[in-house]
Amino acid sequence: MGWNRQPGAFARRHFRYRPENRREGLRGTVELGRWCGMVDARLAALVKAVNAERIAGFPSGRLFLDSIEQAIAAALVDAFEGQNRSVRKLRGGLGPARLRLVKDLVHAKMEDELTLAEMAQSAELSPAHFSRMFRRSTGETPHQFVLRQRVERAKEMLREAEMRVLDVAVACGFKTQQHFARVFRRICGASPTEYRYEVLR
Repeated sequence: MGWNRQPGAFARRHFRYRPENRREGLRGTVELGRWCGMVDARLAALVKAVNAERIAGFPSGRLFLDSIEQAIAAALVDAFEGQNRSVRKLRGGLGPARLRLVKDLVHAKMEDELTLAEMAQSAELSPAHFSRMFRRSTGETPHQFVLRQRVERAKEMLREAEMRVLDVAVACGFKTQQHFARVFRRICGASPTEYRYEVLR
């Protein structure tokens, strides 16, 4: 899992984003205006999230940053859209067969690093298009979905008294026990240890 990403490279990659051609899933041409005096609360929050992740040592993994990158790219398009207002987003979401393929991939790679590109490839879509369609289908971002699936697997494993919490964290794809505990508490309202105590007593 030795993957890492320098924030400078991240900024260079996406703050030079140029969707002059066509944005997948839209009709018409989307052009960005000049980067001058921009104030956008959503972009500020996304950049803050990236910086917090960097400071923490990137515990959430590549999929988290992949998702943030897509969100920043979409926010840039929304913030600096040109005069063409005829763009129309696609409706609907992923079909059942594609959604099943994505879910199978998530379960197969439960212990491993998973990227947005891999998830998109399983559905035969570009990462940007996949992210939008996946959220329409599930109500979650790909990253949120993967975290919830990992926590559900962790809950099953925590019901086995012989499994150490650290072993459960690693088996469910978390880089550190601290990150596992933080995500588990956010989703379940209790720490892994507290959850185990409640279900095994």
